[in-house]
Amino acid sequence: MNSENRVLTIHFSLFTFHWEEAVADPTDRVKENVLGAYYVDMQCIDCDVCRDTAPDNFTRSDENGYSYVFKQPETEDERELCEEALTACPVEAIGNDG
Repeated sequence: MNSENRVLTIHFSLFTFHWEEAVADPTDRVKENVLGAYYVDMQCIDCDVCRDTAPDNFTRSDENGYSYVFKQPETEDERELCEEALTACPVEAIGNDG
């Protein structure tokens, strides 16, 4: 009986991925933001995530159809909720320069 060795060759293609972290643009802030570390830029798609997450800090501009920071966080709890909103924003329109 002839024994035959079988070799399975798998070719992997090598891909190079370029990861560029998208962040809010501090030069493109919406005009309604109050001064301070947190802000919303013009990328906002008015999805409600920040307003649902940190309602004491974010509100909606009905006239312009986007969110903005109407009050900077004053407590650690508010800061944590603003950070959660920043992380959850689907278009990364929330920034923190603090």
